[in-house]
Amino acid sequence: MSGGAVRPRGTTRAALTGGAWLVYTFFYAPIVLLVVFSFSDDRNVGRWGGFTLSWYEDFIHHSQLQNSLWVSVRVAVVSTVISVVLGTLSALALERFRFRGRRVFDALLYLPIIIPDVTMAVMMLLFFSESIRLAEALLGLDLTKGFTTITISHIAFNISFVSVVVRARLSGMDENLEEAALDLYASRWRSFRHVTFPQIAPGIAGGALLALTLSLDDVVVTQFASGPGSTTLPVFVFGMIRRGVTPLINAVSVIMLAASVMLVMLSLVVQRLRSGETLRGAMKRTK
Repeated sequence: MSGGAVRPRGTTRAALTGGAWLVYTFFYAPIVLLVVFSFSDDRNVGRWGGFTLSWYEDFIHHSQLQNSLWVSVRVAVVSTVISVVLGTLSALALERFRFRGRRVFDALLYLPIIIPDVTMAVMMLLFFSESIRLAEALLGLDLTKGFTTITISHIAFNISFVSVVVRARLSGMDENLEEAALDLYASRWRSFRHVTFPQIAPGIAGGALLALTLSLDDVVVTQFASGPGSTTLPVFVFGMIRRGVTPLINAVSVIMLAASVMLVMLSLVVQRLRSGETLRGAMKRTK
């Protein structure tokens, strides 16, 4: 009897194939419809009226959409960079060190992932409202909610996601490699730079991609933390839906979808290039 995997035959294979196609259809049919109707010349989002690019032209010339897109990009980039640094440091602290209060810190780190978005949004709203009130009363500063408060809110929930991804990478890493580097008189910084960081880099990249995507897509928390003139693209699109749905929303959604796909492809290319460099380096060392 062969030790390999058993391939399904007959009815079982047909059922599995049909189930796979149903799953793919369930996931991707709405995306296909979204892309198709973003080119419809009819103002009704569910009715085809001929091919047109006018909705994409409207997006290009829509000043409010462009401003909200720029706010979203700035918030996503800044919050992702800070979240990656703090999330990676927290993951290293929890996986490589033992300290008093470690379990409490570990539990608190998972709260933004567990609690509902509305609860997180109300917490941030209360925090910023009280902080602004105290700053005005004690320091005489005239502060308002805006870009800074949105960025802090995104950092608050992105740190947890980055930390989880990096910890998963660290847990599968052999600690003996770091100990060997230290035994060979490498400093902790050199050990991290030349041994630890190259191995957890894919996890850091994955956490950064996840943080960037969550920041670009967030609506609930951002809506509670934003102020006048600091509306992000998802919040602006949500407001457009309440005023009336047009294929312009389809066009905006397709652009956001294309940006997300490009980020995923970029991450895959970077990981493949890094894997190729690692393989070439290993081959050179064996010669």
